[in-house]
Amino acid sequence: MPGNGMGNGTGRGQGLGRSGSGRGRNGGGGFGSGGYCVCAHCGAKVPHARGTKCTDLRCPECGKPMVREELLNKKK
Repeated sequence: MPGNGMGNGTGRGQGLGRSGSGRGRNGGGGFGSGGYCVCAHCGAKVPHARGTKCTDLRCPECGKPMVREELLNKKK
């Protein structure tokens, strides 16, 4: 069956996407409700609050953005 003037295929070819991609950070999963938010600059720690991203918090010691402890440990 002819196409729309752009070719004569049926449009059933393989896509160009990569299998397994698009799951976001941390493999697509969260770290759960426990743990700590840590300042990568000075090392201050505060307990992680459920429903609040660590990156939305500012360090109580130096004012820099906080990161999740698991992410900081992953980089080391």
